[in-house]
Amino acid sequence: MKIEGLSHPVSPGDIASLTALLAECVHAGASIGFVEPLAPGEVEAFWKKACNDVVQGSRLIFVARRQGDGQIVGSAQLGLELRSNGRHRAEVQKVLVFPSERRKGIASALVGVVESAARSRGVTLLFLDTSIGKGGAQELYLALGYTYCGGIPGYALDPDGTPADNAIYFKKLA
Repeated sequence: MKIEGLSHPVSPGDIASLTALLAECVHAGASIGFVEPLAPGEVEAFWKKACNDVVQGSRLIFVARRQGDGQIVGSAQLGLELRSNGRHRAEVQKVLVFPSERRKGIASALVGVVESAARSRGVTLLFLDTSIGKGGAQELYLALGYTYCGGIPGYALDPDGTPADNAIYFKKLA
């Protein structure tokens, strides 16, 4: 597996792979901001906006590629704060791995790269939220040293439309 940052312009093939990745994760129950059935073009529009955010300097996107064929098997994002009073913090976002590729250390490796990129930019505090229950990834973030600090009841809808509580985590970077 090779992890790399996406830069502009992102190839149409990578947009298609990222679209398939997010759609398959939602279909498998990941609570990542989308509800089924996905509207036509909704996921592709998300990725195009996210890639534009990279150009604007407010987001970094990393992809994990399978050795051999170079296919994207996972991705993770770092949302950067551009205001002067918040440049020390950033949000870990959309850590996604194809269901068929899970339990191979890809998500952990992606988060590690996100953390390294944050450190290199002088970020000292990371935060994220995940759904409580089947659509979330609480065990992953606890295993990676993130600290649970609370949650909001009914914060978001799981892909099946059921309201789900979220769990908010943070990690101070050395």
